[in-house]
Amino acid sequence: MTSSPKPFPADSVNVDLGEGSVTLTVDEAVYPLPAVYGAAYVFIDRCYVLIDRPRAGQYRVTLAAKEARDDTGAALGALVGELANELLSCAWRHQITTDNRATLEAVTAQALAGALGSPSLDDLASFDFGDAALEDPLGIAVSWEEKYKKKEHDK
Repeated sequence: MTSSPKPFPADSVNVDLGEGSVTLTVDEAVYPLPAVYGAAYVFIDRCYVLIDRPRAGQYRVTLAAKEARDDTGAALGALVGELANELLSCAWRHQITTDNRATLEAVTAQALAGALGSPSLDDLASFDFGDAALEDPLGIAVSWEEKYKKKEHDK
């Protein structure tokens, strides 16, 4: 026997009491694939999860309880409600992450750079500040004074 919980459109949700499963079909434009994966992942400890694509532009998530329940209809109805809420939550987190990607990367880079800290006195004491010549085949490291000093014949 199949049915659809009342608050959901009949064409998007299907509860199969005989199989003990619930299927929710969502629009790809509203719920991106990473959000669908994130929402489905929340249920893998208590349900068998299948994600497929029945037609272009849609994803279908099927949840089947791992353990038999007494009130299967009510439990499956609650399960589809939890899945719908989790899909919305994951889609919103995905949107926030997408919108703020540059900020998140900048903050992470600063945090990692700050974790290194400034060099200690021991690091500076062991550093070789000698006059060893740098390898500079293109002559880029020439100082301004050396590059533009007055030549002997200009005097």
